[in-house]
Amino acid sequence: MKSFKVTALLCLFTSLTHVHAAEWDIIHAGTLLAVPGEEVTAQQSVILKDGKVHGIENGYVDADDLTIDSSDSIEIHDLKNQFVMPGFIDGHVHLTLALAPGAALSWVQMSDADTAMLGAKHARDTLMAGFTSVRDVGAFTDDAIFAVRDGINAGYIVGPRTFVAGNIIAINGGHGDFTHSFKESVADVMRTSGVCDGVAECRKAVRDQIRRKADHIKLTATAGVMSDSNAGLEQQFFEDELSAIIDTATLMGRRVAAHAHGAEGINAALKAGADTIEHGTFLNDESIRLFVENNAYLSPTLSAFETGRSLLNDPNSYLTDNQRAKAEQAVIAADTYVKKAHEAGVNIALSTDAGVGPHGDNAKEFELLVKYGGMTPMEAIIAGTLSGADNIGKLDELGSIEAGKWGDIVAVNGNPLDDITILQNVSFVMKEGVVHKHIAD
Repeated sequence: MKSFKVTALLCLFTSLTHVHAAEWDIIHAGTLLAVPGEEVTAQQSVILKDGKVHGIENGYVDADDLTIDSSDSIEIHDLKNQFVMPGFIDGHVHLTLALAPGAALSWVQMSDADTAMLGAKHARDTLMAGFTSVRDVGAFTDDAIFAVRDGINAGYIVGPRTFVAGNIIAINGGHGDFTHSFKESVADVMRTSGVCDGVAECRKAVRDQIRRKADHIKLTATAGVMSDSNAGLEQQFFEDELSAIIDTATLMGRRVAAHAHGAEGINAALKAGADTIEHGTFLNDESIRLFVENNAYLSPTLSAFETGRSLLNDPNSYLTDNQRAKAEQAVIAADTYVKKAHEAGVNIALSTDAGVGPHGDNAKEFELLVKYGGMTPMEAIIAGTLSGADNIGKLDELGSIEAGKWGDIVAVNGNPLDDITILQNVSFVMKEGVVHKHIAD
């Protein structure tokens, strides 16, 4: 018995004193934008340990320059001819959605497992485009998006770090209720746990998403362009319902993203305490005042409006009469409203609404923020990195290449500060120290 105890204690001591072998990476960056908004530097070495940034050194250091244990591993990545910067962040995607002709029918035909597989494909496409983190702001199936997020976190599938809302909080018959045009027997099966009417139901709907481990809450404060309804683009929830949703989410530690097009709905959501406004198409001076006063973010999704332009120009597109009428209104406003908000000092985070448009083309949004938002290339990059991280409450972990943050790093051939479209062709993608894409020079 005594021998057994000694042996057991020795095993316990050995396990407690075992030193983990660290994984080191060194990136030789020819040009480095470590913190968007700050100076660009040349010939730098970004040093990572176990997937996080350990530090940055001048010149090109090698393994002999580091003090590491013999059991540690080290890998050097040669990006001497490239422009290196933090991984991109998209604040508005729908990984399990792909709007196209016949998409509504697929919602009935596809199982949650089928939808998760589709989401996994979209997640991979998004990561290969340089987006190492995304915020998914609503799914119509019960479990698929949670499976995609958890599968990525577990390393079973390849994709960006994904924060999910679960089901959209929406009114019966409103934007986010996906049962439009389906007969009642089918609609009853399709209706999600996010559909609610009245204060009590709205509180329960929020709590249900949090029970399912939603990272944040998404609500539809106004009607939407792509719902097949002639309800226009203005406010849907009453003020007491909005307050119930946002107060419940805040009480349970969740940030709230509010889909809103019309000014009355935007303002009502901001007054109720929404952290971000998705789209914000018809914002007015009162909206801007509330944005600035509340330090809230605008997620403009200009890529979705570009998709709308192409669909409007195609008389045979899948748009219904209701969708076409609303798209015509929204596309006109998209030319100017982001610039107005930007010039007034509103916080703006890059957001695409991928799912309405194609997944994997997310970096097009940088170009659109410059074209329609009046941003400089550096300001657009900030919107897709630091502001993107702040928008999802993860600025301490993401958005820049600084010690202690995750090793989410991308590279391109050329200088995006001279030509922002270069960001649409990334040559190197690293997430948490793992290289997922590296196209040789």
